[in-house]
Amino acid sequence: MKYLAGFHAIRSRLRLKRDTVREIYIDAERKDNRVKDLRAMAESLGVRVLTVDAKRIAGMAGSAKHQGVIAAADELAMPQFVEDVLDTLQDVPLLLILDGVTDPHNLGACLRAADGAGAHAVIAPKDRSCGLTVAAIKVASGAAETVPFIAVTNLARTMRDLKDRGIWLVGTDDEAPQSIYQAKLDGPLGLVLGAEGEGLRRLTKDTCDFVASIPMHGTVESLNVAVASGVCLFEARRRRATR
Repeated sequence: MKYLAGFHAIRSRLRLKRDTVREIYIDAERKDNRVKDLRAMAESLGVRVLTVDAKRIAGMAGSAKHQGVIAAADELAMPQFVEDVLDTLQDVPLLLILDGVTDPHNLGACLRAADGAGAHAVIAPKDRSCGLTVAAIKVASGAAETVPFIAVTNLARTMRDLKDRGIWLVGTDDEAPQSIYQAKLDGPLGLVLGAEGEGLRRLTKDTCDFVASIPMHGTVESLNVAVASGVCLFEARRRRATR
C-alpha cells in the first residue's frame, strides 16, 4: 500500500487503474469545486471517499504537498529490473539515466518528461537517488504509474550491461564541445544526466560513449535536471520522427 498526494496523481491513478485505489481522504475544510469534482469522479467509479481533518492527511502525506487530498492505493506491478523492460520492448530503446538526483521534485519532473517523450524507463542508483517518495509521485502527475523507475545497485555496471546490449550512452556535460543537437541520438539510446551543479560523477561520465552539451544562450549557466532531461529526450524523439 502507498499514498498518492494531490489532485493530478489521484485523478491519473483513477483513470489508469481505478481498481487499485482503496480510499480517498479529503480535508474537511475543503469544499471547493475541485474537491467536488474529485469526489464525484471517485464515487462514480465505486471508490470510497472519507472526509477527515487536515492533521491526518498531513501525517499520511509526509513532506509532500497534498492539496488537501490523499489516496491509499496498491503498489503497481512495475518492472523491477532493466532486463524486464528491455526483453519485452517492441520499440527501439529510449532510456533516461539519472546520476545524483536526490530531490523528489526533480525526480518527479524527470518522470513526467520521460513519459511525455515516450521513454521506456528511468534508471537511477539506489544510493544516489531519492527514490519514489510521495512527493516524487505527486510531481510526476501520473508518470510514476506509466514509466518504470528502476533503482540499481551499481550504476556503472548497469551502464556497461546496456552497452553490451548495443545501447548508445550519451552523457551531458556543460563543457562538452559537441552539442546535443549535433550528437548521434538515433538508434537504441540511453541519455545520462546528473544533478544540477554537481553533474555526472567521473566514473559515470567515463562509462558513457560520449558526452554532449545543451547550448545556453542566456545568462544562466545550466538548466535544472528535469528541464535538461526534457530537452534531451524530446530531441532524441524528434530525431526518430524525422528518420
